[in-house]
Amino acid sequence: MASIDTSLLPQPTGAAAELAARHAAPRPLKLYGGWFCPFVQRAWIVLVEKKIPHQYVEVNPYKKEGELLALNPRGLVPTLSVAHADGGEKRALYESTVICEYLDEAFADEDPYGPRLLPSERREDVFERARCRLWINHIVTKIVPVFYRLLQHTPEKEYPIEEARADFLKGLRDFAQEMLDSAGETLGAADGPWFLGSRFSMVDVMLAPWAKRLFLIDHYKPGGVGIPKKGERGENEEVWARWERWFEAVVNRESVKATWSDDEKYIEAYKRYAEDTTQSQVGQATRQGRSLP
Repeated sequence: MASIDTSLLPQPTGAAAELAARHAAPRPLKLYGGWFCPFVQRAWIVLVEKKIPHQYVEVNPYKKEGELLALNPRGLVPTLSVAHADGGEKRALYESTVICEYLDEAFADEDPYGPRLLPSERREDVFERARCRLWINHIVTKIVPVFYRLLQHTPEKEYPIEEARADFLKGLRDFAQEMLDSAGETLGAADGPWFLGSRFSMVDVMLAPWAKRLFLIDHYKPGGVGIPKKGERGENEEVWARWERWFEAVVNRESVKATWSDDEKYIEAYKRYAEDTTQSQVGQATRQGRSLP
């Protein structure tokens, strides 16, 4: 009998299905992805934000089929195929953070492409660029792994769910505190909801897919995410208010909504994580206490 990992819905739904259909024609730039994967959504968001012509190819990375394996021996998504416009040799990139930064740099001209998502390399922007990378690392190491640790918790685990929840909340709270502390120091920081204030950036991209998936923890885990309610936050009232401002903005960002399938499909797909039966490499690494692949 096929495992749930190989019986996933074979195509996106909702807004993501419409986006995929608009990008079905062959292009020199080709993104191989799975609709359910937050790492794929990162790359897809950047493609939308930057208005980059591309072809989207839906694959099931658990089946490890030939076309994907030829480009990426690990068979993971996202994988980006880059071919010369004349149909010449294809080259491939993988790892979502690498793909996102490549797209931002390779399509840096704001006419016809969207604005840079990382501050430029000009001397006056160097510090902010470095700060963005510092907080991208925070997301990669302090938020994303703990999301899975919390979602994959079962009563048999050697750690209590309260511990996983507390670690996850700390990662979110530290992120919000940084946005709060930087207001007034970063140009435009007080004028908008994003990590860089009025400017949507790569930092926001890196966390957006998991922000959209927080409802899965609320759906599957007793106590849910556990963000304190307004009026019950004590000294962290302002910090959590800043988080909520960012959260509402990011889940309603057009590029985030455009790359999103129907909510109920994620509930179906992530049941295997909630039950800790997934055979994904992310799930296995979380189960074994290893770093995410």
